[in-house]
Amino acid sequence: MKALITGASGFLGTALCKRLLAEGHEIAAPSSKDADLRLAGTLERFSGTRYDAIWHLAAWTQAGEFCLHHPGEQWVINQRIHTNVLDWWARDQPQALMVAMGTSCAYDPGLPLVEENYLKGEPIGSLFSYAMTKRMLLAGLVSMRKQYGLEYLHLVPSTLYGPNYHCGGRQPHFIFDLIGKILRGARNGDPVILWGDGHQRRELVYIDDFVSAALRLGTVARNETVNLGSGEDHSIREFAMMICEEVGYDFDRIRFDTSRYVGARSKMLDVEKKNKLAGPMEQTPLCEGLRNTIKWVCQNQTKEGLRKGGRG
Repeated sequence: MKALITGASGFLGTALCKRLLAEGHEIAAPSSKDADLRLAGTLERFSGTRYDAIWHLAAWTQAGEFCLHHPGEQWVINQRIHTNVLDWWARDQPQALMVAMGTSCAYDPGLPLVEENYLKGEPIGSLFSYAMTKRMLLAGLVSMRKQYGLEYLHLVPSTLYGPNYHCGGRQPHFIFDLIGKILRGARNGDPVILWGDGHQRRELVYIDDFVSAALRLGTVARNETVNLGSGEDHSIREFAMMICEEVGYDFDRIRFDTSRYVGARSKMLDVEKKNKLAGPMEQTPLCEGLRNTIKWVCQNQTKEGLRKGGRG
């Protein structure tokens, strides 16, 4: 298989590229220097190759409060990125399967997080602009299918975790923020402050498990939106307890700041459709996945810019 991957330098993109290369596939993984996806025609230099799949992972966003402060920029930049990628797909690579990443924050938190509700209701206000650009990405996939007969797979991931996460000095996703804060508390003997009351609930998917499931779905599903999660969630307090046990920190020293931003109160995807299409996902046990992730963070905390952050 020949595949082009946008967002290849990100957490998911890095893991996907590694797996595809290990399996003997040919990939093109353009960086922003090779192809600025905000610019029309930027992918034309890759048009000479006939790709079997395009994995569209690129998006302009960050964790934490980023979406609160950049809603206009997020709307403009992400619309440009998605439009340019889909336009190139339709004009130059119509034979390719487009595998595009949605986002769980596009769901209305008041509705069941099942695929038929992806475009229904209203996303949480703090993430509205980014969520709506992801809804528009799905609208684009469906429109290209209707007019040109192109084939796509639209995956909605839960929060991914595991080794080799790199945030480039930006606010890390919640589980990496939790690990980083508790590790610093254990090393320095300091109290740990987490945002919110700790009862907000989250779902995690180990990065290698996600890649395996996504590749499997790419062989059996066409023109579908499919949630890809673990099917189980835990509270922030439960995650913190597990991390504390692993690193030897007293959970009772943790303080919760209820005045800070916490995002959605609960987020766990319905995975019945995924199970019907591709079978239950083989999952790394949470304790093992956290242990692997903590070990990696211990080795890379300073280098990867994970020393600071707030959300927990």
